[in-house]
Amino acid sequence: MRSARRHPLLVPALVCALAVLAVRPSDAEGDGGAGGAPGVSAEVARLHADAALAARRYAEGRQEAEAERARARLAEEQLDRQRREVAVLHQDLGRLARAQYRDGGGLPAAARLVLADSPQELMRGQQVFTRANLAVGSAVGRSRRAESRLAADEARATAARRAVEQRTAELAAAKNAVERRLDEARGRLQGQADAAVAAGACRGAVRLDQPTARSTRAWVTPVETYELSAGFGSGGSRWAHGHTGQDFAVPIGTPVRAVGAGRVVRVSCGGAFGIEVVVRHDGGFCTQYAHLAAVTVDQGQRVAAGQWIGQSGTTGNSTGPHLHFEVRATPDLGSGVDPVPWLGARGVPLE
Repeated sequence: MRSARRHPLLVPALVCALAVLAVRPSDAEGDGGAGGAPGVSAEVARLHADAALAARRYAEGRQEAEAERARARLAEEQLDRQRREVAVLHQDLGRLARAQYRDGGGLPAAARLVLADSPQELMRGQQVFTRANLAVGSAVGRSRRAESRLAADEARATAARRAVEQRTAELAAAKNAVERRLDEARGRLQGQADAAVAAGACRGAVRLDQPTARSTRAWVTPVETYELSAGFGSGGSRWAHGHTGQDFAVPIGTPVRAVGAGRVVRVSCGGAFGIEVVVRHDGGFCTQYAHLAAVTVDQGQRVAAGQWIGQSGTTGNSTGPHLHFEVRATPDLGSGVDPVPWLGARGVPLE
């Protein structure tokens, strides 16, 4: 057995290592500098995923509520039929009671048996009495069973409706809460981006957890969910010779993906494009991603199709949150081609 005295520096070294770990800033404290902690960028990415999940669950809850309303309409129709059946049973009971009263002239059936003048009349009276009792008993039993079923069905329908309404309200509240937190984090992220652009000093790449399921396709859209806005070549006061790319209207902090495999040839944060990334693809074309709020790659880094390379924003010459996407023959402005047919030719139609 080895003696601890043979390693006199082991304990002090461990103490120093623990001290370094204790004073190292957490991810939440970092400002996303080069190689630093992701900070608000990671918070936005996490809340972006949470908001998408909450929206899906809310949509599913709305669908379930609509299905429950359809079931409730069918149940109400059945309940209406049951109510009509109960009403008919009540009418039958009323007719039986009135018939007994008329047949007996107001005299109770038992008294009429006692006052019978002959055995034949007594037998007939007994038969009438028995049939009348059976008819009344059967009618009363049917009425009571129908009323019991009706009450139980109404209670179940009411409970199911209230449960779905409560579940939908809870999902809506959760969705709204996540979206509020996401909006606040987006504001902080854009504030950091604006400060970096104003200072002319890029914050550097933030290290975010990439999606676990990577794309198996060679080419993808630059953002997963979007609305197309300004297209290639469109006119406008903000562009001297027409729009040079395709805009994707997305909220601040939306993950931006490399459309295909390649190498990052430019990361910059000044000028009209604000924070931008340019990727040269293996086929020779380059793609540009502009007006970002953060980048998640370094210049010279290899990227795969679908890999996150940044987060959308509204830096530079931008009127609102969106991704400006260009396809170029070279890394430089002025060599652009229309991104829509370019992506379409690679199996990525934009809708």
